[in-house]
Amino acid sequence: MTTFRSILVANRGEIAVRIMRSAKTLGYKTIAVYSEADADAPHVQLADDAALIGPAPVAESYLDMTRILKAARETGADAIHPGYGFLSENAEFAKACEDAGLVFIGPTGESIDLMGNKAAAKRRMIDAGVPCVPGYEGEDQSDSALLTAAHDIGYPLMVKAAAGGGGRGMRLVFEESDLQIAIETARSEAENAFGSGELILEKAIVRPRHVEVQVFADTHGNAIHLGERDCSVQRRHQKVVEEAPCPIMTAELRARMGAAAVDAARSINYRGAGTVEFLLDEQGEFYFLEMNTRLQVEHPVTEMITGLDLVALQIRVAEGKTLGVAQEEVSLSGHAIEVRLYAEDPAQDFLPVTGTVDLWVPAEGEGVRIDSGIATGQEISPFYDPMLAKIIAWGETREMAGNRLVDALKRTTLFGTTTNKRFLMDVLERETFKKGQATTAFIEEEFETAQLDNGTLGLQEAGVAAVLQYIEERDAATAASLGINAELQNWGSPGHLVTRYVYSVTDQEMDLTVLPQGPTAYLVNMGEEQVAVELLTSNGCEAMVAIDGRRSVVTFLCPAPGTIHLAIEGRTLTLRNEVAFAGLLEEVGGGGRIVAPMHGALLEIFVKEGDLVEKGTRLAVLEAMKMQHQILAEVKGTVSGVHAKAGTQVAADDLLIEIEIEIEKN
Repeated sequence: MTTFRSILVANRGEIAVRIMRSAKTLGYKTIAVYSEADADAPHVQLADDAALIGPAPVAESYLDMTRILKAARETGADAIHPGYGFLSENAEFAKACEDAGLVFIGPTGESIDLMGNKAAAKRRMIDAGVPCVPGYEGEDQSDSALLTAAHDIGYPLMVKAAAGGGGRGMRLVFEESDLQIAIETARSEAENAFGSGELILEKAIVRPRHVEVQVFADTHGNAIHLGERDCSVQRRHQKVVEEAPCPIMTAELRARMGAAAVDAARSINYRGAGTVEFLLDEQGEFYFLEMNTRLQVEHPVTEMITGLDLVALQIRVAEGKTLGVAQEEVSLSGHAIEVRLYAEDPAQDFLPVTGTVDLWVPAEGEGVRIDSGIATGQEISPFYDPMLAKIIAWGETREMAGNRLVDALKRTTLFGTTTNKRFLMDVLERETFKKGQATTAFIEEEFETAQLDNGTLGLQEAGVAAVLQYIEERDAATAASLGINAELQNWGSPGHLVTRYVYSVTDQEMDLTVLPQGPTAYLVNMGEEQVAVELLTSNGCEAMVAIDGRRSVVTFLCPAPGTIHLAIEGRTLTLRNEVAFAGLLEEVGGGGRIVAPMHGALLEIFVKEGDLVEKGTRLAVLEAMKMQHQILAEVKGTVSGVHAKAGTQVAADDLLIEIEIEIEKN
């Protein structure tokens, strides 16, 4: 048995914070590592010690084993917890830790090797008699071999990176004509994310559920499962909503899936926390998908229904102790649901976004848990995964958990960047989800692109924003003056002051006037429409207002002159008074100017000056936030300029390509 007193967390963000909290509770010294971009990050502030490991790019910091081991040596760490992502499933890193005399809080390098490659893992499961999805997992990785195998498998099929996870290097292909580009992009994405371009092909199972089983094993021969999680609600093969237990699970099916998962762990002499993932079809048959040899993002829902601290269990096993929990002692209580809050824009095909966190106020309440690694004032970096926080709710029933989660989302505020919060609420409020009927096809089937934007701006919402902005501007002006009688603040020589606010949301423009009616009461007019807004109470960024007599609690912030963030009824808006910026706006070219949607690495450019392009022509590939993004032409025309080079870093809004738009003749 090994005893250690200090743990270095080789990760960042919410998972680093999560691990440190359990470690601190158990009395261990915690050590953070950080890149230059994360110098002021919450996980650094929480740790007892911290070490700089390099610049922002992950290859030069969080993926650099040499620098992390050096940090461990210099800070006196006894053990390393890899979290998830980065080096958590890197067999070489696990072995390097052991060679350096450090305890790796996870499985052995041999186990990671056995299950870390999807192709090798699948071959092993087939040999063991575990049901697997038909496909190709051969060593011949030539395009011709993959094309031939695909023809034999049939369509639709999945192209998957053999290494890694998180939805990267995965493509769903419906027709043979789309296969070649799917192979190219999946291989490129996999090489950049995992250092391996090896691919497997699998027959796409139509409308399955994604169900995974949490397993735990120690070095004394004990192996158990802690029930299952349903992770069917996915987008681009990345999980969006996770819950435990699975809504359609039966005791008989849980026993079979649990036994299969434990057998898989035993077959490779596993230790620590692992997850065996299955696809569950409409007939109730399940198929091995992969094994993740690490702690999962969604582990909190298991913790909430079992009452177990999985990080504490990981540390216990790493010290050589027994699990201390037998299979018959594992009981599941209630229901838990988790959603992932991302910095992304659903209206723009879920494109990751960056920005500054102007305000972060996570919800609190009975049965609510929020795991985050962000703080007010923090920059959201383009170098890392766009997940900001996990919001989890527990209830005695699934319905209660869902209601608590929606309420927690409504009360959670993040200003400064676009998020998927409204989308998450929409998912949870869909009847298909409420009835427990969601499959992996749920988002694709039920959400049209038009439903993913922020919607229209109502007069009541705009009116509240205008009043709050007016009050902020008035109070700032008063504070800067030599002093004025409070009773005269809203008056000028002709009478009540009238202030104009013009807000634009997509193609919608709202022209408003604010007319004070007293110290706290205002009328907001838009043409012939009118709304009455009264400020009842205000405490910092939170206010209670009456909108046409109906009370509502709102959160707001004015980060800069003329701009207001507003959270109202679960909706988050950023509005700018165009009147304040009149004459300052520059006209830019329309769809003929192709700019970088975010900071990232420009991997390829497919056009040159003089090329003719159609709408939808592939122009370039940008890698940002661990995903590859295709940049397509929005217009028909001729390429008049290429202003960037492949293999270089570009910043958001950098001009990449110019297209001279072809004017269609009548």
